[in-house]
Amino acid sequence: MATTNLLKSIEKLEKRSNTLRNKLLRHSASKKFFTKSNLIAYHLRQRSGQILAGAGLIGAILTMPAPPSLSVSSTIPGSTQSQPLENKLTVRQKLMTGLQELLPHQPTKLTPESAEKVEKVIFENTGITAKAVLEDQSLNHQLGYIGFEQHLFRFPGDSLAQHDEIQEAGIAPGRGAFGYFAKDSGSFTTREYQREKYYCVVQTLYLESWNRDHRFLKDWYAFRKMIVVNPVNGLAVVCDIGDAGPADWTGKQFGGSPETMQYLDLNKGPRKGLVLMLFVDDPDNKIPLGPVNN
Repeated sequence: MATTNLLKSIEKLEKRSNTLRNKLLRHSASKKFFTKSNLIAYHLRQRSGQILAGAGLIGAILTMPAPPSLSVSSTIPGSTQSQPLENKLTVRQKLMTGLQELLPHQPTKLTPESAEKVEKVIFENTGITAKAVLEDQSLNHQLGYIGFEQHLFRFPGDSLAQHDEIQEAGIAPGRGAFGYFAKDSGSFTTREYQREKYYCVVQTLYLESWNRDHRFLKDWYAFRKMIVVNPVNGLAVVCDIGDAGPADWTGKQFGGSPETMQYLDLNKGPRKGLVLMLFVDDPDNKIPLGPVNN
């Protein structure tokens, strides 16, 4: 209906233009001008037809329903229109945003109130029960600087050449503070391999009761499972305590194996960064060592 009315209007305009043209063309100057002009009236019907054809095509395209493959939600992998934005975030993103607003950017021992909030963020986003205090034990810092450590001897006779990753890190001259990971090469299993690969270092030697209860504390902390989170980027690793240190004069409170530091993205430049370090409450040993799924 709209097209028919438009054509009728064009016909009326064309008749009027023909009448005006005939009057104007009686003068020589006007005739010369309109002969050269692209806007002369007899072009109107031809151009109008082209415009109508184009408009009809565009209108058909605009009114055509979009196929499912071209919908906005389908162009974003894994997205759904009804899915809340918070559910689309990765574990890494959730840890980063959740912890950054809770943690100061300096070494500290968390208050009970802060610790509870931090533990909740970790559990809700990873399913890992992390604790600032576990079985009445607590580190002097839960937030501190971690430094890049060397590989450790895993069993008597171990060598750097037998470590299959990041050999450029070197190997410590002696075994860790808690002894070898395996008593000999024959009893060296994947469990011990993972323990050395993802080991961390904490300052047990500066614990208030260390000199008095060092025998008990050494056994309690030996290969104790921890979670380390880099709050700057949300990367997290479950590791075990394989050595004691570092010394206070280094300005660091923790240490990490080459693989741990690499995954936390702290293996370049100064190879140091501020991290969160908490105990993992895992009495049934169900949580594996290594990177937390992001």
